[in-house]
Amino acid sequence: MAVPKRKQSKMKGRKRRTHYTALTPTVVKCSNCGEPKRPHHVCLSCGTYRGRQFLEPAV
Repeated sequence: MAVPKRKQSKMKGRKRRTHYTALTPTVVKCSNCGEPKRPHHVCLSCGTYRGRQFLEPAV
């Protein structure tokens, strides 16, 4: 079984983990009302998706 010869330093482990970042969610404008929304999701402010009404608009 493979065993490390020396203890890995804190800096070496932290350098390896630098690429594990939280991604910011993609946001696009709603084509109906112009509010920001997630792509391929129903707009929460007007309730439309791809030009069709799915939800009652929030008052």
